[in-house]
Amino acid sequence: MNTKRPSPEVSTSSMADIAFLLLTFFLITTVIQNHQGILMILPAFSNESITAPVHDRNLFAIQINSANEFLIEKEPRENLDGVREEIQRFILNNGKDRSSSDSPKEAVVSLKTDRGTTYATFMAALDEIQAAYYEIYAERAGITPAAFRKLNLNDPKQLQIHNRAKEGIPMNISMAEPSKVN
Repeated sequence: MNTKRPSPEVSTSSMADIAFLLLTFFLITTVIQNHQGILMILPAFSNESITAPVHDRNLFAIQINSANEFLIEKEPRENLDGVREEIQRFILNNGKDRSSSDSPKEAVVSLKTDRGTTYATFMAALDEIQAAYYEIYAERAGITPAAFRKLNLNDPKQLQIHNRAKEGIPMNISMAEPSKVN
């Protein structure tokens, strides 16, 4: 008694609908992380290699190794204490001290890291450099650094305050390529 039974058919017409619903569900419920980068205005791209000579006295050098140790102006340091004030003195020197910058326009603060430097250490150093500049700008505007950073550049009066404070003192920060860890 060999009778062949017909095999039951499985309806696959609704499988596409189910797959689409699952895809939609996971796309809607999945949280995609949005990483924020460093907000900086970069110079316009140019194919030409521009290497302006910078005299040693116009360069304030900060180096960070892979152990997150600092070398500031060729002096080893454990942390960034007092660096902000040193940068401000360097920028505002106007040629008075032979070992510091000729003028604020010529002053360049260089930050160089190792590939093994932690992101937090790099950001702490960059924050100190920028804070030094913002304190100079705020002092020239007669407001606090926090108030200077919150100036609305769409408002003509606040834009004028901003531009007057930054006049003659560009934020010259050089971030050199990280060196390899040996």
